[in-house]
Amino acid sequence: MRDSHPDFSAQGHGRGEPGDAGENATGRVEAFSDGVFAIAITLLVLELHVPDRAAGVPLTAALAGQWPSYLAFLTSFATIGIMWINHHRMFTLIRRSDHTLLVLNGLLLLAITAVPFPTGLVAAYLPYRDARTAVMVYCGTFTVIAVFFNVLWRYASSGHRLLDPRIDRQAASAITRAYAFGPALYLASFCLAVVSAAAALVLTVALATFFALPPRRGPTA
Repeated sequence: MRDSHPDFSAQGHGRGEPGDAGENATGRVEAFSDGVFAIAITLLVLELHVPDRAAGVPLTAALAGQWPSYLAFLTSFATIGIMWINHHRMFTLIRRSDHTLLVLNGLLLLAITAVPFPTGLVAAYLPYRDARTAVMVYCGTFTVIAVFFNVLWRYASSGHRLLDPRIDRQAASAITRAYAFGPALYLASFCLAVVSAAAALVLTVALATFFALPPRRGPTA
């Protein structure tokens, strides 16, 4: 999701120092999360298959016939990539971690790792009658991910409990408002899939494009 926040680039910003009392550094959380994102986004390519020569279909036609796989792959790759970028941005603002943060981040990663499954559904069923069901599962997965993103950020930012102390409350509130649009927009794509699978996928691509835009820069604290 897009956000608006100061840019902290100095060493040590965005994570607790190892010697800080009562604080756990977020470096391991970020490293583990990056690994999960990388695996999930890599598994998407498994939905792209080399055409079977035994089928007797010309290679050009066989490749063209796999267009649902290409579409699902590109949409999921873009969406996971944008979510990774926003996860990274979020953890430049989160200075400390605790048990609850680890659990909430784990739930977010659980949903991220599930993305290859609905991607496969879309690739397999988009040309057929069950396309709307497949796209509903697809958009529903992204809706759940957006909800987990919001829960994670709201927990970390509530009362500035885990944020860098230099972030003012107005800046944190602006980020919260920006993140709140994610679940509603992905839920809209889920509902749209009931009527039109194609329109829901177009909206999902549009959302990935929107959230890929650079964040607005807020005033530094």
